[in-house]
Amino acid sequence: MFEFTQLRCFVAVAEDLHFGRAAQRLNMTQPPLSRQIQMLEHELGTQLFKRSSRSVQLTPAGRAFLPEARQMLRLAQRAAWSAKRAARGEAGSITLGFTAGASYAVLPELLAMATRKMPNVAFVLREMRTTEQMEALATGAQDAGLIRLPVERRGMELVCVARETLLLAVPEHHALAQGPAPSLPDLTSLPFVMYAPLDARYFHDLVFSLFRAADAMPHFVQHASQIHTVLALVSTGMGVALVPDSARFLNVRGVVLRALEPVPTTRAELHLIWRRDNDNPALATFRASVLPKTNSEFASIDTETGIDPPHQPR
Repeated sequence: MFEFTQLRCFVAVAEDLHFGRAAQRLNMTQPPLSRQIQMLEHELGTQLFKRSSRSVQLTPAGRAFLPEARQMLRLAQRAAWSAKRAARGEAGSITLGFTAGASYAVLPELLAMATRKMPNVAFVLREMRTTEQMEALATGAQDAGLIRLPVERRGMELVCVARETLLLAVPEHHALAQGPAPSLPDLTSLPFVMYAPLDARYFHDLVFSLFRAADAMPHFVQHASQIHTVLALVSTGMGVALVPDSARFLNVRGVVLRALEPVPTTRAELHLIWRRDNDNPALATFRASVLPKTNSEFASIDTETGIDPPHQPR
């Protein structure tokens, strides 16, 4: 099979129709150039040039071979560029898992930042629960994920990318839908839509701990695993609920979102996680694009204000 060096020599001679000028273009002397052409013709089993003491002309076979040779050289150059871009993390693909709640605000913002800086990287998105994402990370089926804690951190790196305050979701005609800002004690004994203890463990434990700290406990009438389902149940008048601030992007009809007074100091956190031994260059570029660093600390994205001051990752 012929080599790319022979193709480059052939194209140079075919374009100049002069061995001396072609040799100068290729920074070589004429005898090795002639040998490359002879080897190519031998490999193809046909003559590509008509040579005389006065001129060099392409044969019909040479004219047919020229556009194909140019195309092969372009493809080889493109392949080399692609390999270099992939090695620098400027091309390739990233498989990114995310929870349903992450898709309301954080995921779109992260992707917008990443695609601006990494236009040649393809993102494969997979909506999965945190437990499913951890399994995919462990097997290498996923490069990174947006997850809720707690998780098994062995062999993993993670950083908080969002902290959200919790808002009270009430039916639009509920007594707490207007008037002074409600507090957690105001919810004592009220019908409350709670998160499922297994499928939504993070929010279940978070909300329960807030009520316990406030010495207030509502009446749990239903459990759901997804934030949009919780809001749908609130809209029917089944009860009230606590939801992260990003839930306002859902604009569920018949639901009013109200800030609590005092504002809970505990916030709902979302973390980006990846395997420490992941060698996908595009992943490193992705992290550098969406996780700005100041003094070697990561900054988190707040759903209301954008970039928070840097903090030490947990």
